[in-house]
Amino acid sequence: MLLNKELFQDFLKEREVTWLGIDFSKATFTRKGFDIPNDALQLYLNEWNALIISDQKKYDIRVAFRKPVVHFDLSLIKKQNKLHKGNTLIRDVVRMENLLDTHIITNYVRQATIPDTTKYALFFMVESFDYTIKKGSVWVIILKSDTKELALCEKFTEKPSGFSIKSYWARVFFNIFFNISRTTYLQWENLVSG
Repeated sequence: MLLNKELFQDFLKEREVTWLGIDFSKATFTRKGFDIPNDALQLYLNEWNALIISDQKKYDIRVAFRKPVVHFDLSLIKKQNKLHKGNTLIRDVVRMENLLDTHIITNYVRQATIPDTTKYALFFMVESFDYTIKKGSVWVIILKSDTKELALCEKFTEKPSGFSIKSYWARVFFNIFFNISRTTYLQWENLVSG
């Protein structure tokens, strides 16, 4: 976990944030559960991103991150997700862990073109969807838009559930929003206030 106390305290004061989307450009999937053509995988990447915007009551950015005004700009994420080559990032391994870290994510953000609609931006970066152990690992990233400095970068590992591939893995995102709104946001506030 990376938490820049100064930046996060400033983030807490802001009323607005820009949601950049769910970034799959560095995601790895197990072959079991994802042995599908790359075109079909791309469709799911787009659908998961659309779901966050279309079902804001279920995936509530405003409540989870305590921001009454949320702007949406998926331009960066759409571009990055198109670069995902499903066949090269699907593995036969039994378990996938610690494929990303804060150093990799910091370097990635530095090279990205971040929209500066608001002072701070927020996105999820999927590390892995592991059907073998039935877990999804996703990094929650808050950054200062103009300097690309990370205010927060923390990995969440959640269990999926549901019937179709789309709803099964969407549960991971629901659980993240739910946990942030219930407990994790308060923990972050306590870390920077003490």
